[in-house]
Amino acid sequence: MPPLDTITAILRATLGLGTQPLAHDTPLLGSLPELDSMAVLGVIAALEEHFGFTIEDDDIHARHFATVGTLQAFVDTKLAQADLR
Repeated sequence: MPPLDTITAILRATLGLGTQPLAHDTPLLGSLPELDSMAVLGVIAALEEHFGFTIEDDDIHARHFATVGTLQAFVDTKLAQADLR
């Protein structure tokens, strides 16, 4: 699983959150005003660039952006899929 620090650093940089505390159970979509539909695309692009995988449109679901932990789990799944190819 990718380190939580990596996921939170990407979120902070992409969303301009500064030093706002982000934990595994921090709610994202619907709770962070900075995370609107356009910002989701920015986060996806940043994740793709950092981890070197591709996220298809069909892969994107709101449940992946529920919390920092669910986003971390989604990235872990994408990394595992990339390793299988």
